[in-house]
Order: sequence, then structure tokens, then C-alpha cells
Amino acid sequence: MKDDDRLLVSALIALLLIFWLGFLFHRSPDFAGSLPGGMLAVSGSALMLLVPLAYLVIKRVKVINRRVTRLVPLRTLLTWHIYAGVLGAILVILHTGHKFNSPLGVALTATTLLVVLSGYAGRYLMRQCSQSIKEKRELLTGLEIGYRQAAGDLAGSPERINLLQPFSGLFSQWAGSRLVWNERGGRSTPGQVIALVAAMADVEYSIKMHATFEVALRWCLKLHLVLAFALYLLLALHVWSGIHFGLRWFS
Repeated sequence: MKDDDRLLVSALIALLLIFWLGFLFHRSPDFAGSLPGGMLAVSGSALMLLVPLAYLVIKRVKVINRRVTRLVPLRTLLTWHIYAGVLGAILVILHTGHKFNSPLGVALTATTLLVVLSGYAGRYLMRQCSQSIKEKRELLTGLEIGYRQAAGDLAGSPERINLLQPFSGLFSQWAGSRLVWNERGGRSTPGQVIALVAAMADVEYSIKMHATFEVALRWCLKLHLVLAFALYLLLALHVWSGIHFGLRWFS
């Protein structure tokens, strides 16, 4: 997704959460069973379920994939899948009229929100996380080069290496990187080494945390698929219960 697409999808998800939280201020017990509510339900369900299902089939079935992707790139289909999923969820939330009284309705609404949020996190946040790790690794490489150069300069001056011994602790490293100066007012080579070591430690820790977060997001994407199938099942039960107990659209 491009930056404009990510911004728009983020805004739509924020709008979805705002509409969902509307139950704190508004409830319409009869809207879900009315004709407008029913049309929102059908439209939202079609967008949220049929379009993603078509994308899943195109992506997984090689024969269909080869034929369809000749006309439309898979990345474009993914963008359609994301927009359809978010817009469909918004229509479904509007269909409820903020009436969350039945266990099935609560489960269906919760699963809808989780499907959208897990898909957003798995696709968008994971890509951002991977990009951040790549940038930090490049930064770490630059810091390591600078450290080796500074360490090489210190190798021929044992008396300057001794300046580093008082700054072996965590706080002393932070203080030493700011207090060790040369006569011209610039940072001396010992000060550079202390600052580079602290910077490399920070970047390495950041990479480790981002890598852990990336693993969690990969699991989130797998959870997205499981929740999507659960959503199909709950929606089927919801439609069956509506037909079994009678549709009020035409009454």
C-alpha cells in the first residue's frame, strides 16, 4: 500500500472504532431489523466477505492466480481487499444500530473488529516494522565503522585508552560521552568511543525489540485468517437466526 492508501485506511479504521463506540451514546433496538438496516447488513457482508474470499482464492489457487494477475496485479487486489474489508465492517457496525444484546450479536461484532484490526496490524504495521529494522541495521553498520576507526586511533595511544576505564558503568558511559572533550572544544577520541558504544547498544536493543514485535505481528496475521473463518461461521448463524425467527424488513 502507498502512503496515501495507508493514511486513508488508518482514517477509516479510526472511523470504524468511533462508530462502534457510539453505543455509549446511542442505541436503536429496531434499526437492525428495518429495511435500511438490512440493506446495510447485506452490503457490508458482501464487501467484507465476498471480496476478501475472492482475493484468497486468487492468491492461493495457482491457475486462477496466473489468469487474474495478468489483468490486475496481486498488490492491487490486496488493496481492494483491505478497502472492502474496512468499508464492509463500517456498514455492518452501522447496521447494528448499537444494539448488542444477544451473545451472537456481541460475538459477531467483536470478531468483525478483531478481523479488521488484526489484518491492519499484520499487513501495515509489520511492513513498517520490517522497514524500521532495515534502517536501524544500516545505522548500526555506520556506527560500527565509526567505532572501528576510533578504536584504531586509540590503539597507538595507551594513555588515552586509560581515560575510558572510569566510564565502564551505565551512567558513567552516558556522562563520559558528554564530558570528555579535547582542547579545541570538540569531542576527543575517547569520548567518541564512549558515545559510539552507547549508540550501538541502543540501536541493537531497538532492533531486538522490533524483531520481537515483528514476530508478534506475523502471528497476528495468522490470527487474522483464523478469525476470518470464524466470522464466516458466525455470520452464517446470524443469517440463519434471522430467517428462522422471521425477517422484519417487509413487515
